[in-house]
Amino acid sequence: MSEKKTAEKKMDFEQALQRLEQIVEDMESGNAKLDESLALFEEGVQLVKFCREALDKAEKKVMMIQTDKNGAKSETEFTPKNED
Repeated sequence: MSEKKTAEKKMDFEQALQRLEQIVEDMESGNAKLDESLALFEEGVQLVKFCREALDKAEKKVMMIQTDKNGAKSETEFTPKNED
C-alpha cells in the first residue's frame, strides 16, 4: 500500500478537511511550482473522495437510526436544538 493511502487511512474527517483547506490556501497563493501544484491537486482529489465517503457513511448511519421498529424508514430534516 502506498504511503499516501496509509496516511489517509489514519486521518479522520476533520483532519482531512483541515488538510484540504491548507491545500486550497497553498494553491491560491500562487507560490507553488507547477509540479508542486499538481501534487497538491492530486492529494486534494483523494481527500475530497475520502471526505465524501465519510459523509456518505455518516448519512447511512443516520438513516439506520431513523428506521422505526417495523423497519419503515423515515427521512426527516435534522434541526439542532438551540442550546441557549
